[in-house]
Amino acid sequence: MSSRTAQSLPDPLPEDPLQTAETWLQQGFDEAVQPNPNAMTLATVGAGGHPSARIVLCKDIVLPQGYLLFFTNYESRKGAEMAEHARVAAVLHWDALHRQVRIEGVVVRSPPRESDDYFASRPWQSRLGAWASEQSRPVGSRQQLIEQLRTAGRRFRTPPVGPDADDADDSDESPAGVTVPRPPHWGGYRLWADAVELWVEGKYRIHDRARWTRSLTPVGDGHLFQATAWRAERLQP
Repeated sequence: MSSRTAQSLPDPLPEDPLQTAETWLQQGFDEAVQPNPNAMTLATVGAGGHPSARIVLCKDIVLPQGYLLFFTNYESRKGAEMAEHARVAAVLHWDALHRQVRIEGVVVRSPPRESDDYFASRPWQSRLGAWASEQSRPVGSRQQLIEQLRTAGRRFRTPPVGPDADDADDSDESPAGVTVPRPPHWGGYRLWADAVELWVEGKYRIHDRARWTRSLTPVGDGHLFQATAWRAERLQP
């Protein structure tokens, strides 16, 4: 049966829901059902308990530990809210696959090496943009933002950048002699899941839903947690 055909969750339910989520995510890439199969809605809580949500890219589902990995500006609105309230929620939804994953848990910053390695894999233009943009802060004009990008380019001695740069280098590979290191305000987050819900679309809106929960205890340097076994239950649609 094609993965694009509505299916049911197995019975008995899988022991680890994130293993299923990782399989679904990979199928999203393999079947090219949407431009960014790893697009993930991330919900945070700000001052006064006000929620906010935006799309980030889930770069990995790390098994068997059970965390999702994404990267952003630590000084952005979401970064500030996560520093204040570490509990977040996230959703991965593949409409063409008739599937959805909901995640709840706590976020911690990635170890510096993890952030460095991913940052180094990005196109040099994107690395430069991380230095140029003060994410979530007001800017007077589009031109001001472009000037900030050019200033960053001069700092790291890159080829000309900006929409009107005649000789702009469109190659993702760093030009010879150009190094753009990771800025201290940019890096990764690990979303450690303590609740996961898997959803499969069903006929006549009789969808298949199940929820898994577990407890997390921080260990070591703050990047890791010790987790109990998952507990599963089916939910009515």
